[in-house]
Amino acid sequence: MTKSTQDPDSQMDKQNSGVAAVDRALLILDAFDIDSPILSLAEISRRTKLYKSTILRLLSSLERHGYVVRNEDGQFSLGITPLKLSRIYQNSFNIKDVLYPVLEKITKETGETSSFYILDNDKRVVLFRIEPARSVKVSISEGDTFPISVGASGKILRAFSQTEVDENLQKIQNQFWASSFGERDPETSSLSVPVFSNGRQLQGALTISGPSERLTQEKIAENISLLLECSIQVSKYLAGSIYGLEDAIKRLSISS
Repeated sequence: MTKSTQDPDSQMDKQNSGVAAVDRALLILDAFDIDSPILSLAEISRRTKLYKSTILRLLSSLERHGYVVRNEDGQFSLGITPLKLSRIYQNSFNIKDVLYPVLEKITKETGETSSFYILDNDKRVVLFRIEPARSVKVSISEGDTFPISVGASGKILRAFSQTEVDENLQKIQNQFWASSFGERDPETSSLSVPVFSNGRQLQGALTISGPSERLTQEKIAENISLLLECSIQVSKYLAGSIYGLEDAIKRLSISS
């Protein structure tokens, strides 16, 4: 009796075809975002550059497994399975494990104190911080609280947590960063950017602080760009929206 063998090339073609199908299915899921939670077939095709027939075939599989749902009007939205995976992902790590390496990077590259502030009613709280190994520095401790009415991190927390803001906070919302020069302490300056989770939910404020003689106006673009890059990194880990953060970096590079 002879054993039938499968052509290796044929087997490889099937594997490659399977990988391509997975890539296309993920491309379809990536077409949805916080600003476009419901998409038509035509819009999915436009965003993915895939044929509608291919999309419909893959949507059928995604719908069967709960990744997408077809609405009554024929449009599509994400199903319950991505939410389940999101919860599993969120439970798989500690936010401290994500933020500490980022804060260490910021302090190493700037030589200044880096901190992560969260909002607590009308106060801002230092959740995490890393200090530089230099004699003159801004010394704050984890757990310290400060007024939300002053400081770069206070401005960020107010600008991105309130539904109605004044003209100054609106400017901060538009540019995605804030600065403070001697507001809380005459000898201290700070720069801050928002970090998001679960779409557009404000998680906290990533901040650099240091002596005003070192953290000058001339260093704003360089330091803010670093903070924004780190914010994008952390926000992605937290399933937060990075919409606008990359554009903010581009605007800084043009103006500097």
